[in-house]
Amino acid sequence: MEGSPVPHEPPIYRRIADRLRQAILSGELRDGDRLPGENALMSEYGIARATARQALAVLINEGVAVPKRGSGVYVRQFRPIRRHGSRRLAREQWGAGRAIWDSDVSGRPYTVDELLIAREPVAEDVGRVLDCDEVWVRRRRYSVDGRPVQLAASHFPAALVEGTPVTTPDTGAGGVYARLRDLGHAPVHFTEEVRARMPAPEEAARLRLPAGTPVIEVCRTAFAAGGAAVELNKMIMDAASYVLQYDFDA
Repeated sequence: MEGSPVPHEPPIYRRIADRLRQAILSGELRDGDRLPGENALMSEYGIARATARQALAVLINEGVAVPKRGSGVYVRQFRPIRRHGSRRLAREQWGAGRAIWDSDVSGRPYTVDELLIAREPVAEDVGRVLDCDEVWVRRRRYSVDGRPVQLAASHFPAALVEGTPVTTPDTGAGGVYARLRDLGHAPVHFTEEVRARMPAPEEAARLRLPAGTPVIEVCRTAFAAGGAAVELNKMIMDAASYVLQYDFDA
């Protein structure tokens, strides 16, 4: 129609980024593949180096590509982990000797490394929840499909778990919640607080996060019958690797 505005065409670097993104979504470019470099984009599209750099920066900032110094920019595509808040913590899961992570990964390979177990003086915020002076802490990193996705630090009242498998690398079938059950302090209720933030440098390094990738921080408290808190678990998750699912009845 006469007088209608002419649709605004995105800048060339955006159009190039859109084409590269489509190649990733279609499977033409797969996880770990090297994207065309600045020189290749300059030659193909007749653009300046700064424009080629902008196009690649769009995908890096979206978290679908990651730069490797001296090597290039690579596709970072990962099927998200669907973390079902209530299902993974159900007594039927750990009570039957299954790891709660089995509910998250649905058969995908996962590993636990950087495991550190220590008795420590309690931090103020943890002490307010667990009502104790000292804790046993289990720190670990989880990787799925070979990629680090989560850091976790579980805190337990020291007097409660001293000398038990909770303080050893192998906690046995069903993990720490099954061992708390064996001690007569089975978790019967959980609360989780969730927030998003940017990672600290040490967190970004351990999770191998591309620049600009946020994390999800989950703080979970496990309560035994009678209301006593028996664990406080602080988890830091790569936000690009997770979908958090919670179900509620109306």
